[in-house]
Amino acid sequence: MNDEISETNVIQAVPFFAVSDMEASLRFYVDGLGFEMIHKWVDEGTVRWCLLQRGGGGLMLQDFRREEGRTWSPDGVLGLGVSIMFICNDALAIYRAVTGRGIAASRPFVGNGMWVTSLRDPDGYSVEFESYTDVPEGTSFDGD
Repeated sequence: MNDEISETNVIQAVPFFAVSDMEASLRFYVDGLGFEMIHKWVDEGTVRWCLLQRGGGGLMLQDFRREEGRTWSPDGVLGLGVSIMFICNDALAIYRAVTGRGIAASRPFVGNGMWVTSLRDPDGYSVEFESYTDVPEGTSFDGD
């Protein structure tokens, strides 16, 4: 393997979500979860694609329009079997912040040595925030 290729070319892996309502997705990710829009493509006055970032984690969103102006939606469930895990310093702080903004999140619990809280975005994609802990496995968060 060429070390020059493996060490210099890959910078970040970024999930790419097809969304059915860009405005709802941006409210969820930017207003609700605190992501920042780093790059965007605007078409006919509407954000059609964007790269969102929060700390070292990112994701891309795009609505896929058809000729008649409607957005594309697959026949099946979006993201079935896929979860996006954001490893963070304090998943409990994120849980408190997002639920304080009215975003539904699962009550945090400890699994695999990490606090875990899960959310579903407007299209049903699973988004999780996790942080390492020494708290015993299976512990549920009882705080505010």
